[in-house]
Amino acid sequence: MFNPMAGNLALARGLSRVQLQFANIQDPVQKSLMAEKCILVDDADNVVGSESKLDCHSVTPDGSIKLHRAFSAFLFNSKGELLMQQRSEHKVTFPYLWTNTCCSHPLFEDGETEGIDGVKRAATRRIEYELGITDLEPEDFNYLTRIHYFALSDDKWGEHEIDYILFAQKDVDLNINENEISSVKYVSLDEVQNMNHRNFTPWFKLILETKLPIWWKSIDRLQSFRDHTVIHRL
Repeated sequence: MFNPMAGNLALARGLSRVQLQFANIQDPVQKSLMAEKCILVDDADNVVGSESKLDCHSVTPDGSIKLHRAFSAFLFNSKGELLMQQRSEHKVTFPYLWTNTCCSHPLFEDGETEGIDGVKRAATRRIEYELGITDLEPEDFNYLTRIHYFALSDDKWGEHEIDYILFAQKDVDLNINENEISSVKYVSLDEVQNMNHRNFTPWFKLILETKLPIWWKSIDRLQSFRDHTVIHRL
């Protein structure tokens, strides 16, 4: 828990607000991941540089967050059910909330800046890290489109992302990383629509309430929805 008195002392010693937020992250694994370099982009999704995951998720004094590239992967089984995850208590942003299969960031390294192909490589890497899935390849993903959204987790942390939407359908074995994920389940479209939407991450809620039903119902013909000319501002 954030200690205001300790915060005032730290600021007095010359620590920045971001450094203070970093010092107050309790979980050592999540803390170590804050050094990863996210891809900074402009409103048109052009790469303009890189910044740490810490800086890309810190709310500035004026309430803004640096815009960076992300992905949201949706993995379905052969029955057409979506694999959902509940984010762990250790997550810095939106702990405990339910969301799509995997939500993360391509990094400013190893070719992951290379547009759609880079995002697919990042999704493959991150799905293995979070869910222990080893039999997905970048070519298994169908890219659909991009969304641009902003969401605060609290007054210190949040998301501001151009989010690439990826779909895949495959039966897989799971080995959950409990530092990342509290629980998983497969759901039908009716089941997820009947869940309490207040328990969803903001990006998943936005996608579910706008685009997801039609994509889900058209999972056998997703190429007709592929669009890299528009960034949907949600």
